[in-house]
Amino acid sequence: MITSVVAENSFSYSYSFNPLDSVFAFIVWALIVAGMWATFLKAGRRGWAAIVPFYNIYTLCKVAGKPGWWWILYIVPIVNIVISIIVAVNVARNFGRGGAYGFFLLWWLQFIGYPVLGFGSAVYQGPRPDGSTPGAVRI
Repeated sequence: MITSVVAENSFSYSYSFNPLDSVFAFIVWALIVAGMWATFLKAGRRGWAAIVPFYNIYTLCKVAGKPGWWWILYIVPIVNIVISIIVAVNVARNFGRGGAYGFFLLWWLQFIGYPVLGFGSAVYQGPRPDGSTPGAVRI
């Protein structure tokens, strides 16, 4: 005689709100905005652009020496990852930093990279007159 055993699977999910999560998220956001604000000012752009959605991406593209319409590519899945890395690396290079700084600190750890770039000793060198960036990633 074959008997079957039916196991009851009981899945439960519960979430409890922790106010410290919100405080931590706000601190990270404030560091990114303050750093971008200072970075934009160093690049001769409007600092308040750091807090305006979409316009901050447009301004970031301009600081990177890329066309402003690139902000549209940020809404295309998968493409947005590639474009955001290219923009971060080019922003770093326009400030005299290397590609590794752009990838790891401006793309991966923005809350560290932008304040260091904005409040540090980096000077905006800008793209070359022909529109290229020294050592930039090209598409």
